[in-house]
Amino acid sequence: MGTVAFPTLSMRASFIAALNQLCAERNVKPEDVLEAVRQAIATAYRKDFGNKEQEIRVVLREDQDMPSVLLIKEVVEDVENENFEISVKDARKVKPDADVADEIEIDVTPVGYGRIAAQAAKQVIIQKLQESEKQSLFAMFKDRENELLTATVTKSEPNWVTLEVEGMTVSLPWREQIPGEHYYTGKRIRVYLDKVELTGKGPQLRISRTHPNLVKKLLELEIPEIRNGDVIIMAIARDAGMRSKVAVKSNDPRIDPIGACVGQKGVRIQSVMEEINGERVDMIEWSDDPIKLISTSLQPASISAVIIVNAEAHEDSEGRIVKKRAAVFVEEAQRPMAIGKKGQNIRLATQLTGYELDMYNYEELPVFKAKVAELKGEAPVVVELTAEGEQRGMVPAEGEPSVPAAETQRLGDDATESSKADQPASEEKPKVAKKKAKKENDAAPAAEVRLW
Repeated sequence: MGTVAFPTLSMRASFIAALNQLCAERNVKPEDVLEAVRQAIATAYRKDFGNKEQEIRVVLREDQDMPSVLLIKEVVEDVENENFEISVKDARKVKPDADVADEIEIDVTPVGYGRIAAQAAKQVIIQKLQESEKQSLFAMFKDRENELLTATVTKSEPNWVTLEVEGMTVSLPWREQIPGEHYYTGKRIRVYLDKVELTGKGPQLRISRTHPNLVKKLLELEIPEIRNGDVIIMAIARDAGMRSKVAVKSNDPRIDPIGACVGQKGVRIQSVMEEINGERVDMIEWSDDPIKLISTSLQPASISAVIIVNAEAHEDSEGRIVKKRAAVFVEEAQRPMAIGKKGQNIRLATQLTGYELDMYNYEELPVFKAKVAELKGEAPVVVELTAEGEQRGMVPAEGEPSVPAAETQRLGDDATESSKADQPASEEKPKVAKKKAKKENDAAPAAEVRLW
């Protein structure tokens, strides 16, 4: 208990100084500690001199060296329980003007009770302090859920890392650690506070280095346009330690959302990547058009066509959930890039767009369109694109009247063109694949995109 003078429980300057020091060390309020002291002394008195039914009130005054123990009783005509009732006659011996229904305080402080009370109450005081400390920590962190915290590594084990967050010891389990990241004593890292729970062992902070919102909060920290709301993060898909895709849009037509996030020479996005152990972060421009969004989310692959098979999630006749689904068609040379290493690219695109994506070769497009139209009982209406991604117009099924190009939905060039800078080095012979894809695209017929 530090330097608190338990033998006398003096309320003089030395006690006040020791109390303030204890409160500062434990991060608790002084009034909470004083209340714990009062309850502890009352508990000790009931144990040594009274019983559990008595109402005991402890008074600590600055002008006294000892606490005053008061027994509280109600004045009644006929006493039925002496533990909390007193007759009018006996009450007037203590307080001459006492009357029925009054509450009377009787000083029952034992002689030399200071040392006895201190020894008996020590464990209770410690327990109350611990509970108060837990409540204080819970209140301090509860309002900071979904925020970034700065932590320092204090101990690193194979599957467990111990951190110190603002004086509190927190554990970072292996499932919340970035794969491949090296943790060492004294290392400072940022963690995402997902949730705060109050358990029997005190407040538990659930922190993470793998949560997608960690990337979001880091982007808000590094990019003023996101912080002030000019650029909005619409969706995030993350494969922690490897790659993240972030879809953003701008509320200000004068601001390029991708340029604002990347920064001059990539300095802004590089700061975010360094904080998450070099994890690659791809910035993608959001589109309300699902076809364009799907095509963009699969970059750096060049997408030939997208067919929206199911635009809205719903329940079928048997009560099963039918998810949103789209079919993606690519040239053979683009297929490995579209799928990505171990399926990473298409998996992240699925998370980002909310559509289950099925990958097909471009040669399967005519058969697929015909089958979908047959199942839906209608003629397929498609948007025809040139090899460069330019829209030609609506092309109806054979025998149907044509639809003017002015009534079609525009698809931008960025939905189909790939970026050389974004092409991963892990793909086999990227330059050769690029040339081959361009040669095949020049010779291939115009791609078609189904709009339902």
